[in-house]
Amino acid sequence: MLLSTRKTPKIRLSKLKQFLRNNLRCYSDDLNPPHVDVNFTNGRSLKISTGQYARLADGCAVATLGDTSVMVTAVSKTKPSPSNFLPLVVDYRQKSAAAGRIPTNFFRRELGPSEKEILTSRLIDRSLRPLFPERFAYETQVVCNMLAVDGVNNPDVVSINAASAALALSDIPWNGPVGAVRLGMIDNEVIINPTRKELQSSILNLVLSATRKNLVVMLEGNANNILQQDLLKAVKLGTKEVQQIVASIEKLQKSYGKTKRNIEYPLEASHEVYEALRSLSEMRVRKILTDYSLDKLGRDNALTDVRSDVTEKIKSNFSDLDMSVFSETYNKIVKQIFRDLVFEEGKRCDGRDYDQLRNIECKVNLYKPLHGSAMFQRGQTQVFCTVTLDSHDSAMKLDPMAMLISGVKEKNFFLHYEFPPFATKETGRIGPIGRREIGHGALAEKGLTPSIPDDFPFTIRLTSEVLESNGSSSMASVCGGTLALMDAGVPIVAPAAGVAIGLITRYDDEKANITDYRLLTDLLGIEDYMGDMDFKIAGTKKGITALQADIKIPGLPLKIVMESIQKATEAKQKILQIMHECIDKPRTVKKDNWPVSEKLKVEAHKRAKLVGVGGINLKKLLAETGVQVSAIDDTTFEIFAPNQSAMDEAQEYINKLLTAEKVPDLEFGGIYTATIVELRDIGVMVTLYPGMPPALLHNSQLDQRKVAHPSALDLEVGQEIQVKYFGRDPVSGLMRLSRKVLQAPPK
Repeated sequence: MLLSTRKTPKIRLSKLKQFLRNNLRCYSDDLNPPHVDVNFTNGRSLKISTGQYARLADGCAVATLGDTSVMVTAVSKTKPSPSNFLPLVVDYRQKSAAAGRIPTNFFRRELGPSEKEILTSRLIDRSLRPLFPERFAYETQVVCNMLAVDGVNNPDVVSINAASAALALSDIPWNGPVGAVRLGMIDNEVIINPTRKELQSSILNLVLSATRKNLVVMLEGNANNILQQDLLKAVKLGTKEVQQIVASIEKLQKSYGKTKRNIEYPLEASHEVYEALRSLSEMRVRKILTDYSLDKLGRDNALTDVRSDVTEKIKSNFSDLDMSVFSETYNKIVKQIFRDLVFEEGKRCDGRDYDQLRNIECKVNLYKPLHGSAMFQRGQTQVFCTVTLDSHDSAMKLDPMAMLISGVKEKNFFLHYEFPPFATKETGRIGPIGRREIGHGALAEKGLTPSIPDDFPFTIRLTSEVLESNGSSSMASVCGGTLALMDAGVPIVAPAAGVAIGLITRYDDEKANITDYRLLTDLLGIEDYMGDMDFKIAGTKKGITALQADIKIPGLPLKIVMESIQKATEAKQKILQIMHECIDKPRTVKKDNWPVSEKLKVEAHKRAKLVGVGGINLKKLLAETGVQVSAIDDTTFEIFAPNQSAMDEAQEYINKLLTAEKVPDLEFGGIYTATIVELRDIGVMVTLYPGMPPALLHNSQLDQRKVAHPSALDLEVGQEIQVKYFGRDPVSGLMRLSRKVLQAPPK
């Protein structure tokens, strides 16, 4: 109507033209958004772009590797929250539509986060969190949205790079960027960002995040007993490759990034308050932290008493002091005293040297009804592990998206980790496991998986319940899990153990580097809280099976990373020796309650007798004896029994089914008299002996002439005819009979 009226002012037409030009330019720009390309040494490339989607977010970037693309947005509130920790939330969600799939649940839509999504969210979080400014208290959310998944390239590493770019391009203060690569190793050659197929033959699956100057920010992965020198080789190469990603994101940020916003930091205590707190607490805190007779509870109670006393005195002298400011300042003073003592005393708060392990105690075969059990105690960290063996039908089935990304359909070994509140003398709700428990359990499972034999006939469920916790309960789960597996008679390839390495540093803010540091073997809970790193490493005597570095400072030099791995390897050997003294090899003398598994070969024509109509025979067997029979192929069945007596009972039942009647031996090429019991369009059903299931004599084998229907030969039910026996079909098991070969050819 606007264009058709004569009275339309010219100014309106010009505005319309300008509007169309602006919008057309936007759509044209979208076709080729600002981007950078990162080319790796193995020929693969990573593309990072921005400006195309989610323009209302503080920052947005799309990263593409192969045909896998992930969009990540970053949004931060403009007002600080009252929390005294970084309120960062990372949400990584797998989208079925991105892979051309429809969710298989009842609602046919994405529901709550899966275990894989939670683990990937934690992976991204640990790559980003160390680079936020100290005392940054603005709620920040990073959302990873899969646009396309090709089933070849894993989207988790792509998400880390996209998240790094989104934060770098945003106005959110952040000391990045970081870059991330996945490292594999095939035939002693390191592979950068291996495909799903390559990972299946790789002995290493390591995700590495690093920032400029070759500083490592995050490590997490698993390996099949990789040698220490091979792991260090992969870390060096991965750190070098990451520098290209960091440089490319910095280039994109320089051209298209927003100016970082000014933030308000929480109030700090005045110099007068700081000195008052220090004078009231320093000597008492030092005395507690150098009293090596105190255990975890004694130390915590003593520090709590000092805090309560100092709080009352400060309140009387500074009545207008905000208690949140007091709490943060006091914690900062105690943390600094703790860190200084590590350098000054040459000992830790429990009296150990830097490389010394806590006292270790192991026990196995704790309760008779369990297939396998163990207790592993390291200092005041105690875990109770149990092993349950069941049939292959109890294997964990993965969801379709996890199958597409990992290439694994089911797992016949899995570990469940529990951390109840009483383990740290606390109260709390016991219910569905949280993100932390999922993460610790997955790490312990990675550490033990290479030790499980591929051809083990049972599904293994390993549980690890933390009964006491004072640091590194996930690595204690690896040790306890190994003991429980050997107690259950699982023929593991090699025992595995785990240990955590901590770090205390002195940092030069002006030069932005570490001036001095101490590595702490077998980390305590308080050393994890006050320190700068929790580096967990698990492995066998031969090599490394899993590792996870939780780094709290903006990157570690490669020198410290390599020293940490070396110290963990030395400690691991000592732990394995202690475990060897408890149980030196998998149990070979069977327990009465161990399950039994056997293979059963059944002739194809007897399959119906074994299974029964609608599987009634197998259902009855399961209900009466608890024995489960599963078909492997047409002629092979697997019998799973909870114990040997149940297996004996099941075998007796199966023998009765298969030998219920005497079947005469038929000679190949023999001529027999057959009785017709039914006429069909395709032939006649005949029996050769009483009680025999009718066999088909096909029209093509009835006569030398072509037969369309048996009635054309005047055949009737009950009539006897001569047939020749040619054995059974090797696939179907059906009898092969012929009447035609006994007739003379037509003249």
